[in-house]
Amino acid sequence: MLANMNDVLIDAQKNKYAVGLFNTIDTDALEAAISAAEELRSPIIIGTAEVLLPFAELQLIGPAMVNMAKNASVPVVVHYDHGLTFDRCMEALKLGFTSVMYDCSTDSYEDNIKRVKEMAEIAHSYGATIEGELGHVGDNEGSMEGDSHLEDPSKFYTDPMKAKEFVEKTGIDALAIAIGTAHGTYTCTPKLDIERLKQIRNTIDTPLVLHGGSGLPCEDLKNCIVNGIAKINIFTDMCVAGEKAIKECSGDYHAIRAAKVNAIKNVVMSKMKQFGSDGRY
Repeated sequence: MLANMNDVLIDAQKNKYAVGLFNTIDTDALEAAISAAEELRSPIIIGTAEVLLPFAELQLIGPAMVNMAKNASVPVVVHYDHGLTFDRCMEALKLGFTSVMYDCSTDSYEDNIKRVKEMAEIAHSYGATIEGELGHVGDNEGSMEGDSHLEDPSKFYTDPMKAKEFVEKTGIDALAIAIGTAHGTYTCTPKLDIERLKQIRNTIDTPLVLHGGSGLPCEDLKNCIVNGIAKINIFTDMCVAGEKAIKECSGDYHAIRAAKVNAIKNVVMSKMKQFGSDGRY
């Protein structure tokens, strides 16, 4: 069933579990993610991001995502992740995406508020939800998000004192925060600023989002959830599992595809169990 973020994140926040955002840039990953959600009776957020569009254009993958969400037996949010441009966010909304992230986190604080507020009003008019980002989540080497590896990431962490004002002025439904995670593959285990997370959680009631969830130890994930994270983004772990399955399978095309889908599905199911979203529906 097609849902938006409010349909799944409010309950997640209340009951201290998290809903996974799984980027699905082809129908193999799409099938794997939704079948995992249905098997585990878990809500799920499926998505794609602006930096991933060269590999699957919105007009190609978007309708498939929306159609599969409508026909699923569990709540499925169709989310446009890290929307960098106004026009692309609008394209996603017009295709039927039920949620968008308008990422203006590299803008000035004032411009971030101004641009996200405008998009929030538009998204809400479509019946969709919106995610904003305060602070800036960095990128590990090889990340699809770019090459802006930060020498001192803490300079870009979310300011708890600004979080309340940002949420109130923009009208967003979920807030992505920076507390030490990064996109891509970690070369070492990140040190997460859990105290900062607690401060933010104590300041606002809006569901909080953790980007860069792939590769984090289970204990870190659980610690983040207990202290207020309601949405966790996963992509790299799915890619790694799919690539490994393809390389190890010696069968024909159909066997290779089946191995890839099964490997990605196993990753999604594992994350759902770690997040505590299984058995919620």
